[in-house]
Order: sequence, then structure tokens, then C-alpha cells
Amino acid sequence: MSRLPVIVGFGGINPAGRSSGHHGYRRLVIDQLGAQLADETWQSLAALMQLDGPLTTTQKSFMRQHTLVRKIENNLFDPHKILVHKTARLAAAATEPLTFTLKRNQLPDVIPPDWQVSSLDTGNVLVTASGHLDVLFPDARASRVNSAGQLPTGFDPEKLYQSRNHPRGLQLTVYAASDAINSLGFDWEQIRQRVPADQISVYASSAMGQLDFNGAGGMLQASLLGKRVSSKNCPLSLAEMTADFVNAYILGSVGSTGANIGACATFLYNLRQGIQDIRSGKFRAVVVGASEAPLTPEVIEGYRTMGALAEDEALNKLDGSTSTDHRRACRPFGDNCGFTLAEASQFVVLFDDELALEMGANIYGSVADVFINADGFKKSIPGPGIGNYLTVGKSLGVVRAILGEQAMQQRTYIQAHGTSTPQNRVTESHIFNELAKAFKLEKWPVAAIKAYLGHSLATAAGDQIAASLGAWHHGIIPGVTTVDRIADDVHHSHLDILLNHREFDPTQMDAALINSKGFGGNNATAAILAPHVTLSMLAKKHGKARLTAHANLNEGVREQSAAYDAATSTGKNALIYNFGVGVVEGDQLGLTDQAITIPGLSQPINLNVANPYEDMS
Repeated sequence: MSRLPVIVGFGGINPAGRSSGHHGYRRLVIDQLGAQLADETWQSLAALMQLDGPLTTTQKSFMRQHTLVRKIENNLFDPHKILVHKTARLAAAATEPLTFTLKRNQLPDVIPPDWQVSSLDTGNVLVTASGHLDVLFPDARASRVNSAGQLPTGFDPEKLYQSRNHPRGLQLTVYAASDAINSLGFDWEQIRQRVPADQISVYASSAMGQLDFNGAGGMLQASLLGKRVSSKNCPLSLAEMTADFVNAYILGSVGSTGANIGACATFLYNLRQGIQDIRSGKFRAVVVGASEAPLTPEVIEGYRTMGALAEDEALNKLDGSTSTDHRRACRPFGDNCGFTLAEASQFVVLFDDELALEMGANIYGSVADVFINADGFKKSIPGPGIGNYLTVGKSLGVVRAILGEQAMQQRTYIQAHGTSTPQNRVTESHIFNELAKAFKLEKWPVAAIKAYLGHSLATAAGDQIAASLGAWHHGIIPGVTTVDRIADDVHHSHLDILLNHREFDPTQMDAALINSKGFGGNNATAAILAPHVTLSMLAKKHGKARLTAHANLNEGVREQSAAYDAATSTGKNALIYNFGVGVVEGDQLGLTDQAITIPGLSQPINLNVANPYEDMS
């Protein structure tokens, strides 16, 4: 019997704020909300941003200016004074040798052969060089890109737990995964006791690894800066550390794990692995996520030199202005000049439908399927290709198969990758428009939330999913409000690219497609089914009596979810970080040829593995 991957929890952090409780989503549409709900959102955001005192108009103004895409702030780095080194060659004047003084402990380990070193006094030497001397002079440069999707000002994840100089991407992982687990409305220990450990899996990663100074950045820069590589730089820089931290410090999981990487489609690569686990029947609970912290001068410069990012000068030219509008740097499907990098981390928790009902879990929706296709032969690795036609087409096809032709045509919308590059606006709109024609969709709604959040690379689809869950809860699809008009070269005869927020009846929107396009030909599209559709499918499979029992159980679960949300909204820290807690050694296991028992877990690991090739052996 088929098993449906049900979304029972989600959490994270991005430039709009905390994801659980739909807080980050509400920041996107806050001007469309009623006064009470808007103030609740502001209050939660104020706690996240460490703003004390009663909510004031001044605080609200500050939060508007210091969330979402904006000018890069100095808490990350000073974009006007980025450290660089300039090479130079020193030579003595005329026939005189080059001489200089130096502390003895600053001498190189290998003394150049043309140096003569003599002692001056305790700790100092005189160096005479008969030849030239190659040096690096400290210098500074100003960034040509000054817009980014930064986390809300004042939010500092390393102060929320014993971070021990973790790279920023892993700090975000601890926060986001904790937020997702806490959003469930019951303790994860209940899952550990109910579900055998080998039926739980975790799939999470970054796309680029941890590139700040506490990760690979410090490892690669250390020798050039006269510093030492730390013992953490190399191991903590790996992309799979996102999943490893969740297993080791948050869940204590010994189940299946993996780090699937697909550039900007990475979140959906991990999601596909998770839903396949559940649909196989071998796994019952899956945690899926991604985390990315790419806002470093080196990464920004790398993307800029590719011609991928929106530079201040180009934005000014578009606007006919000498003052850059950094808050409107990202303009999907409008006249644009490049994408805007962002930092974020997002996680979702999936249960099979049986477990979701057993636990009385919150049901936010379900995942119909995730499709991944490459581009085939390409002219350029970063250039778009044909694979995304396949993924979007298959996603429409699976929605049609599950819900029928009419629902697919009239009760769906798509969350575009929508990066804000001139190439993306043409190619992605062509994909959507041509497939809308083929499937007979008229005025298919298109949203693009990177307009608010920027592009968080691996985490981008997680941002899109969180926004879609919020849209079903509040009945508002965020519009692309950074765009005044659709660009002339955008294909949209069969599309309705939303330039304003769109209110809708959540029960009349059955599915959302989540689209991702990644460098190298990594294309992925997910079909997410609405909460009401998910409940209808569960009722058909399990019967109304089971749904009634679930609803009764869910009352307590919702109360616990609401209690977590309320506490977090007042600034109480609930991060999960179990460093060195509950460690089990091999000699503590109970081992037989039938099962392995793990101390502290009531469910043994069954070693009676079925023959997967029974018809061949």
C-alpha cells in the first residue's frame, strides 16, 4: 500500500525571520495582514532581533529596514573596506643594499640565500638583502555588489548555544533544525521510542560547504594571513556537515543519512531522497533540510566576476539614478541585471501517513513527488538547458494524475526559481509558458519570493516551500513587488506573473509547484499538495473514524506547537544542542544475529533483512 510523505513540521531562518508559525512568511505580506496579526509578527521579529521594550513605531520602522534584501551591513563585513593584499617588489636605491629591521620571531623559517641576518638586541635583527624583496602590502577594496539577503539585524545564532567557533552555516543549521523539531508539538524522544532507529533518516547539506573563516575560508587563507589552520577548519567545512550536525547534536539519529548536492536545487535533491524513503515503506520519519551562509567577500566576488550578481552601478543604470535602491536589487521577471545572494537555513519534517495519524501530528501538506533532470549536452556549464522543461512537465503530470485535469489547470500555481538575471527571466518564463500552453492552463499564477529574500543557493527551495505553507494558512500569495512592469522579453501569454499580493481561498488552491534551477544543469521541481487535499487523501485511505481520532489527538499537539511559538516569540531560546549527551559505545549494544538493541531506545534494530533478489536466487 502506498505511503504519503506528510509535512508535519517545518522551521528555519532567512532574511524574513523565523519560519515556524509562518512568521517569516508573514513578514513578506505584512502590509496585507490585519493590525493584530501584523503586530504579533512584529513582536516575534523584535524578539529575534534583540529589540527590548514595548513595540513602537520606531521599532517597526527599524525592522522594516533591517530585514529582507538590503544593503550589506557591517556585522558581516565592511563592504567598503575589504582586506586584500597587493604584490610589490622592493629594491634598494642605487648601489646600496636593502636593509630593514625585524623581530627575530618574525623571520621566515627558510632564510633567503641573499639575506644577511645580524643581531641588534634582544629579540630584534637587522636584515641586509643584496637582491630584490617580494612583499604583500595590506590594502583594501570596495565591493561593487552591496546588496544581500541578510538575516535580520541583531539575530546572532552563535550566542544561542555553545557554538565553539562553528562556521556560520552550521550555526544556522542548529537554529533551523531545532525550530523544525520544536514546531512538531511533541518531543522528538517520542518518535525515537515509537519508530525503530533504522527507520528514521536525515538528508541535508549546503551547496558550497562552509566558506567563512571558521570553515574552508580560514583553512585556505591562514598561511597567507600568517595564521594557523585550526583543527576544525577542514572537517567542519564539508557540505555534509549540515546533516551530520542534525544527527549528532539534535536528533541523536543512527538512521540513514546523506547530503545530496545539486547547486541551487540542493534542497529538492534532499527532499526527493526523503520522500523516496517514505514511499519505499522502509522509513517512517525523515528530516530534510539545507543551510547556506555564502555572504563572504570572496564568494560575492566569485559570483560577481561570473556576471551573475546585481552590481550597484548596473542597478543605478536601470533606475536612471545615482543612488542605489538596495532593497529592490532582486527583480524577478522585470528589467533586471543579476541575482542577489542570501543566507538561510530551512528544514521540514516528513512522516508517513500512518505515523502522522498515530501521533496526531500537524498536517501542513504533503509531497506528491520531486522530479530531477539534467540538461543533456551544454554549451556552458552555468547556462540553462532543457532539463527544467522535463521537471516542470512531470510535476504538472503528477498533479493531474492525483487530482485530475480540472484541478491541475485551475487550482495550482508555481513558485518560480526567479533569480532576477536577464537570462533566467527569459528561459524560465519560456518553460512555464510553453508547458502552460501544452497543459491548457490559462493565466497560471507565478510567484517569485527571491524578490524579498534573495537567493540562498542550496536553501532556496526550502524558502519557497515555507512561503507556500504560509500562503495556504493565510490565503495570500506574495507578489513580486520589487518589479514595476514585466520585462519585454518575458514569455507570459499563458502566465499570470503576480506583481502584487494575491488573496485566495486556500481550499481552492490544491497544489503548488516549487521550481529550482541550478548551475551545471541541476533542475528540480516539486509538487506540494495542500493541507485540505492531504486530509482528503488520508480520509479516503484510512476512513473518517481515523481522521476524527487524529483530530482529537491533534488538539494537544497544536497546543504544544502554539506554546513553543509563543515562548519563542517572546525571546526564549529553545535551541536543541546535545553535545556529548547520550553517547553510546559499541560495547553497550545488545547484539544477536536477530537484532541489535540500543540503550535508551525501546525499539530494536531488526537484522532479519528480506532478500531483495528473491526471484533471482
